[in-house]
Amino acid sequence: MKDLSKTILITVACCLAVFTAAKAQSEKPLSWRAAQRQDQAWYSTDEAKRIANNVLLYQHANGGWYKNIDMASPLSKNEKEQLLEEKDKGTTIDNGATISQLTYLGKVYRATQVEKYKTAFLEGIDYLLEAQYENGGWPQYYPIRKGYYQHITYNDNAMIGVMRLLREVGDASAPYGFVDAKRRIAAKKAIDKGLEIILATQVKVDGQRTIWCAQHDEVSLAPAKARAYELPSLSGSESVNIVRYLMQFPNPSPEVVTAVESAIAWFEDHKIEDTAIKKVQDASLAKGYDLKVVDQPGASPLWARFYDLETQQPIFVGRDGIKKSRLQDIEYERRVGYSYLGNYAGPLLEKEYPRWKEGL
Repeated sequence: MKDLSKTILITVACCLAVFTAAKAQSEKPLSWRAAQRQDQAWYSTDEAKRIANNVLLYQHANGGWYKNIDMASPLSKNEKEQLLEEKDKGTTIDNGATISQLTYLGKVYRATQVEKYKTAFLEGIDYLLEAQYENGGWPQYYPIRKGYYQHITYNDNAMIGVMRLLREVGDASAPYGFVDAKRRIAAKKAIDKGLEIILATQVKVDGQRTIWCAQHDEVSLAPAKARAYELPSLSGSESVNIVRYLMQFPNPSPEVVTAVESAIAWFEDHKIEDTAIKKVQDASLAKGYDLKVVDQPGASPLWARFYDLETQQPIFVGRDGIKKSRLQDIEYERRVGYSYLGNYAGPLLEKEYPRWKEGL
């Protein structure tokens, strides 16, 4: 009997421990990343509204947001008061800023019908529409911040992220059916202009269309430099999402078809085969490992992040701004701290493009 009682007590204790742990986990605030990936029903919860209220506090007076902020992190009273005093600081579309906040607010408004979320969303859309250059491009920062920030920016999916959102708004796609007709029309005009600049900035080499640079001069439209290690070049990474965007149109124009076909042909011609990136453990290094480019027959194809505009060969550039032909020739900090090689266009060539081609 004593053994039975002991077993029951242990079982009850274990159940309580599991329940307590589960309860603590459920009460733990979500990260901003996780909050953006919940099912629609979650966006009506108190936690979703708490985060949405944070998003409103972080929104600046012009309707935009700054980047690299965990919108889900609980705010103290002092932090909230400080945010109210920072409404005139810089705003950007870099690293998903403004786009991610608007996407989140759209979901919360659809679930709650709380008017302040709709108001903030519409102000954010107005910000994106105002930020667009007359020629159709978007700068990385608006109001304009001098330097490479004013270039038309494809880097890190900035401009394409804006255009995807505005396209959904213009089409009144869920959850954006609440947007008024005037703004929907403006959004459609904006993406029409954006499409024109995408086609205009596709780089031609010896008269042949290739792909795009990560950023283009806002006046000349030429490939432009950003940071020291981001030289004017052909981008084997950013160009992938540009092509994906172009393939979304149900009845693409001949110009769009040509742009897609040209880019796909370029990706096919410039893939790096039988090569892999290997992580080599090394406790003596700052991150505990190094990256090596090795021969590996049959490996998935790779593309470089940057290709020289003239030779169309891969280039690797560190903080010294000097082109190198091998990843191992740039400094360790950049080599392991930035993406220079990847299977960027793999899914595009293997699945997405054939499906698009079949549907033409």
